[in-house]
Amino acid sequence: MVIQLFYDRVLIKRKPPDETVRGGIIIPDIAKTRPQEGDVLAVGPGRADATLGWRTPQVRVGDRVLFSKYAGIELKLPDDDGDYIILREEDILGKFPKPGEGIPCESPQKGMAMLF
Repeated sequence: MVIQLFYDRVLIKRKPPDETVRGGIIIPDIAKTRPQEGDVLAVGPGRADATLGWRTPQVRVGDRVLFSKYAGIELKLPDDDGDYIILREEDILGKFPKPGEGIPCESPQKGMAMLF
């Protein structure tokens, strides 16, 4: 299936939920929460900004992102068992660095936070 996204829409495939926790306890299906992270599969061309210019999206295909819990539109494809969501770029809270990418120490001033 091919989909063309408009404006600043982003198609994300949710990360599958973890089956167990650190202590080895198996979580039943009813108690599992839906993950708020996933991989970007497609990105729209962007949107117009206040100065009548064009603002390109900050995420790219292949980025792993963290998004708002109740944002977007759920999408189920009949020939796939994946869990997809289409949302606006502004509903993305951040993206995880790819392996090999460093996070600078002065990051809180530049819009990035270090999580320990």
